[in-house]
Amino acid sequence: MARPMGMTPIRLHVEPPLSAGATIEAAAARAHYLGTVMRRSVGDAVRLFNGRDGEWDGRVMALSRGKATLLAETLVRPQHDEPDLWLVFALLKRDTTDMVVQKATELGVSRLLPVLTERTNAARVNADRLHAIAIEAAEQSERLTVPAIHAVRPLDQVLAKWSDQRSLYAALERDQQRPLPRVDDRAGLLVGPEGGFGARDRDLLSRHDFVRPVSLGRRILRAETAAIVGLALLQASSCG
Repeated sequence: MARPMGMTPIRLHVEPPLSAGATIEAAAARAHYLGTVMRRSVGDAVRLFNGRDGEWDGRVMALSRGKATLLAETLVRPQHDEPDLWLVFALLKRDTTDMVVQKATELGVSRLLPVLTERTNAARVNADRLHAIAIEAAEQSERLTVPAIHAVRPLDQVLAKWSDQRSLYAALERDQQRPLPRVDDRAGLLVGPEGGFGARDRDLLSRHDFVRPVSLGRRILRAETAAIVGLALLQASSCG
């Protein structure tokens, strides 16, 4: 079957170093995605990135059911610094956590830190699943990196290791908090669970000078909506 002319190259995140002439052996899942899902064949163009060496034009050299061989040819976008924005979020149910990881990746977050809070009603995540979601979102959104996803930890442990040099903007609903201020590219956003932060959480947050209580507006937002809105507002204020 003839391939459509002018197909947009598929972006693929890979782990090995990238340089002119480098060959990358992709795993079975990548071969399936290229050949079966996207119906690509040997000779078709791809775009490759690994979070370190920029983005490269390349092509498919070999493709079978269990393996794909890719060739990097020309650098099209050098690696550059991205905003160092972290998202700390209370762990949610699986589908909702998946959404937060996907949208936070699209919005350029560099680290995702799921935490356990007083009202958290989930306890664990599938780390491989979340990493795969982040990779797919990075490929789709044309960013050059994939965010780091930390293991789930209690909120107090995350705060205990937080740097005083990085402000953590805590979205607290139902309080008369100030709106998000203008920030630099090195900041963090904290979003609570459904039902908001409990009294113990609020007491814990009040003990740390780097925690800055803020408002995301007059409406009470769902947890996943608050994460998206908060990240968008932080980025808008830093770009101002």
